[in-house]
Amino acid sequence: MYRAATLAAIAVLASACTTMDAEGDAMPTDTAMVSPILTTPEAVDDQTYAQPQVARVTHVALDLDLDFDSQRVGGTATLDVLAKPDAEKIVLDSNGLMIRSITDGQGRALKYTMGTMANEGGKGAPLTIMLDGAKKIVIAYDAPADAEALQWLTPEQTAGGKYPYLFSQGQAILNRTWIPTQDSPGIRQTWEARITAPKPLDVVMSGVRQGEPEDLGNGRRAFRFVMDKPVPPYLIALAAGDIDFRATGPRTGVWAEPSTLDRAYNEVADTEQLVEAAEELYGDYRWGRYDMIVLPPSFPYGGMENPVMTFLTPTFIAGDRSNNGLVAHELAHSWSGNLVTNAVWGDGWLNEGVTSYFENRIVEKVYGKKRAEQEAALAYANIIETLNEVGADAPGTALHNDGDGELIGSAIAYDKGHFFMRTLERAVGRERFDAWLRQWFDNHAFQPATSQLIYDDLRTNLVRSPEEAKQLMLHEWIFEPGLPSNVAKPDPQAFATVDAAVAAYAGSGTIPTGWNDWSAAEQMRFLDNIPKQRTAAQLAALNDALGLADTGNNEVLFLWLELALANRYDPAVPQAETFLSEIGRAKFVRPLFAVLMDQGDWGKPIAKRIYAKTRDSYHAVTRAGVDRLMAKDEG
Repeated sequence: MYRAATLAAIAVLASACTTMDAEGDAMPTDTAMVSPILTTPEAVDDQTYAQPQVARVTHVALDLDLDFDSQRVGGTATLDVLAKPDAEKIVLDSNGLMIRSITDGQGRALKYTMGTMANEGGKGAPLTIMLDGAKKIVIAYDAPADAEALQWLTPEQTAGGKYPYLFSQGQAILNRTWIPTQDSPGIRQTWEARITAPKPLDVVMSGVRQGEPEDLGNGRRAFRFVMDKPVPPYLIALAAGDIDFRATGPRTGVWAEPSTLDRAYNEVADTEQLVEAAEELYGDYRWGRYDMIVLPPSFPYGGMENPVMTFLTPTFIAGDRSNNGLVAHELAHSWSGNLVTNAVWGDGWLNEGVTSYFENRIVEKVYGKKRAEQEAALAYANIIETLNEVGADAPGTALHNDGDGELIGSAIAYDKGHFFMRTLERAVGRERFDAWLRQWFDNHAFQPATSQLIYDDLRTNLVRSPEEAKQLMLHEWIFEPGLPSNVAKPDPQAFATVDAAVAAYAGSGTIPTGWNDWSAAEQMRFLDNIPKQRTAAQLAALNDALGLADTGNNEVLFLWLELALANRYDPAVPQAETFLSEIGRAKFVRPLFAVLMDQGDWGKPIAKRIYAKTRDSYHAVTRAGVDRLMAKDEG
C-alpha cells in the first residue's frame, strides 16, 4: 500500500540524520534519508542476527536475473554500510543463500563466514563480513529454488495458462531467503533494483519503476525501480508475469493478468476516493503513486502493503466492492506500518491495530457509518470469541508481546489494537484524537517505533491530567492481557435486523428473507452466529434458500463451507475440494483443513487426500500452517 516518489525534502527526518550506537554516540551520515536505530531494550529484535548499533545497512542495490526454468533468482546485492569507526565486521541475515563472492566497492575480496543455521523459526544463519574499511559491499549470490519468500507458478497455475509467474512475500522474516541484508523491521533501508526477466513478462516491485523496460536483445528485458525512502526490508517485494495495467485515477491503478483485469478494475475503481479520504483524515500520502496488483489465488494473504504496489488476493473480488475494506486496510498501512513501523514483531499491533482503526475510518468516510459500524462489530466479535477460547488472562492477549507467550491470532494485533484506538477516540473526542494520531505519524515518519514509545507519546501528547490517564487505562490496553473494562463497544443496533433473524432461525428454524439485499457483513454475521450443530436436512434447506454454495463472495462462501464441513455434510466436500485447490489464502485454507481434521474418521482422510494434491500449490506461509496441523495428527 505504498508509492515511492522523489523526496525533495523531509523536515521530519531532521532527527534521523544521525543514528545512535549502543552507548548513544552519534554517528554522522551522508544522507538525510537514513532512519534512526532504536537502542532501548524493548527495541532489540531477536529475529535478526544483525548488530545495527555497530554496523548497519542503509541502502540496497539489487541487480538480479529471474530464471523461470531453474526457478532461481541470482545476481548481486550492493549494500551501503554505516559503521562505527572501530567496527571490524557487519552481520547480515541469510536463510539458504548461496554466496559466490563478496567484495568491496573497488572489487577487493572481503573475508566472510556463514554461521550455523537455526534449527527452527526461519531465522536462518548469520552472514558475517569483515569490513576492512569498506563502506560498500558487493555480494554475488543465488537464492535457492525453495526460497520461502518466493512462489514460482507454472503457466497452468495462472489465470491465463500461457506464461509462468513469480511473486514474493517477505513478511515477517522471509526476505532473507532471497536478499542478503539486515532483515529486521527496525533497520530501515532505501533500495533500488535492476531486474531482468524473459519476454513478454512484466515486472513490478514495491518501488517506483524508472522509465520503460530495456530490451536486452536476448529475449529478455531489464526493469529498474527505486525506493528513495527508508523502509523496513520486509517491504521489498516483486512480482513478474503476464500482467497488464489500468489506471483508476491520476496516481492510482491496478495490475492483473489480462483475463482478471476487468474484474479487478471494477472492484478497485474507487481507490482514488479512498486515498483522498485517508489524506483528509491523517495528512498527505507520502509515497507518490498508489498502485495495486491482483495476484494469482495462491497468494497467502488478503493483502500486503508493499509500498507503491499493494499485493492483493483475487479472493476479495466479489463484484460489488463489499470486501473493499481490504483495500482501505492496505492503503492505511501507508501511514501505520510503512511510515511508522514496529521495530520488533512483538509490537506488530502498532502496524495492524492502528491500521485496522484507520481502515474503519476510511470505510466510514467513503461507504458510510452503517457499514463501518457493522465491520467494527465483526471485529469486536472476533476479540470476544478469541478471549472466550483462550481465556481473558491468557499470555499473548496483551497488545505488546514481550516473549512470555505467543500472540493469539489476528483478533489481538488487529482487532484489539483497533478497539484500543477506538476507545481513545470515544473517550477524548475525534478532534483531539485525530490531532494526536496525525502528529504521531508526522513526528515518527520513516522511523521504527515500539509499544513503550507510543505509550510515552500518548502520555505526553494526548493525556491532559492524571485523572484522564487513569480513565484511559493505557497501560492495561498495551501491556496487560485481556480486554480492559473501558472498551468502546460497537453500536448494539448495528446488526439489529440480522441478530433478530439469527434468533428466529435458532428458535424456530425460520430462514431469513431478503438475503440478497443484505450486505456482505450482514450475511457473515448471520452465518457466524447461527447454531453450529446442524443436520444435513437443515444445511440443505439453508443452502437451497440462500444460495450459499453459489455466492460470489469468498468470505461468505468460506463461512458456509466451514459450517458444512463441521457438520460432516457430504454435499459440501466437492466444493470444498475445489475451493482448497484453487485458493491459497491462509485465512481460508488453514481453518478448513483444521475443521476437516477435527472430524475424525470422516474428515481426516478427506483432508489428507486434498492436501496431498494441493500442498505444492500453496505458498510457504500457507503450507507451514497446514503442515503443523498434519504433524499434530501424526504426533
